Amino acid sequence: MQTISANEAKTRFGEFLDRAQREPVQVLKHDRVVGVLVSAQDYEDMRAFYAARLAATLQETAEKASLLGLTSNELDRLLADES
Repeated sequence: MQTISANEAKTRFGEFLDRAQREPVQVLKHDRVVGVLVSAQDYEDMRAFYAARLAATLQETAEKASLLGLTSNELDRLLADES
């Protein structure tokens, strides 16, 4: 992954947009990573990956809760509890 300064990113933005199509580009400000420029496809792939992982985790949690006897009514009651 290439690393560039924020000032360099500002002055050569078009070039770094092109470069991000091939690999992520880290942006540094005061020697600290403040962002990463990625292609739109990489971004969509990451979103899909994390959405699938969250869905799997939710499904696994629901199955475990059901095995432990948590019903929909009990879950509703717990979620409505404002104490």
